[in-house]
Amino acid sequence: MDIGTSLPRHIGIIMDGNGRWATRRGLPRYKGHEEGLKATKRVVKAAAERGIPYLSLYTFSTENWKRAQEEVSFLMGLVRRYLKKEFDFYREYGIRIVHSGNLEGLPREIRRDLLDVIRDTASFTGLTLNIALNYGGRDEILRAMKRWLEEGGGQELTEESFRRYLDVPELPDPDLVIRTAGEQRLSNFLIWQAAYAEYYFTPVLWPDFSERDFDEALRDYASRTRKFGGTA
Repeated sequence: MDIGTSLPRHIGIIMDGNGRWATRRGLPRYKGHEEGLKATKRVVKAAAERGIPYLSLYTFSTENWKRAQEEVSFLMGLVRRYLKKEFDFYREYGIRIVHSGNLEGLPREIRRDLLDVIRDTASFTGLTLNIALNYGGRDEILRAMKRWLEEGGGQELTEESFRRYLDVPELPDPDLVIRTAGEQRLSNFLIWQAAYAEYYFTPVLWPDFSERDFDEALRDYASRTRKFGGTA
């Protein structure tokens, strides 16, 4: 099937399996995260080259703070390195960076680097890359409600009016959510936006996820009929 005839507009990816990848090789967990970063760049490049307009990556959840402090610190450092070093990559592919998640809950240095790259890529017109960092779907909904209340709660809330209180209101709902490493759950990722998304689960661990695996997910998506509660 020609994946180009029915590409999703917005893809969300739950990048799972870095730790397991390392453990199976007798390596420390941070090695899995380093390899996972390589997979991330590989997939972002593939999405940009295939003309996907929006890509959301579940980078660090509000629950991930429960991990060992050493691992959390390493992950934060990895995020900083990616944000600071990849500007030429963003520019080459016209990648605009946006952020979903609780910005105030991030370390000051991460917050500064994230805001810098959002500002510096704001005029790029290729792929919009949404980095879900310190993100939880329930937390986003609660924060959206707080924004509404702070405005006085005067506007009637509908599905459409509620959208403007979300972290990145201009993002369309994801058409496809991919999860790696064999897990089959949403784990608090885009739970408002992904109500009608198609889901694709693969046993491939994230560090091993290739362009071929990405294309396989696109082919699977293209084979489906989306009804949105209606009939075929």
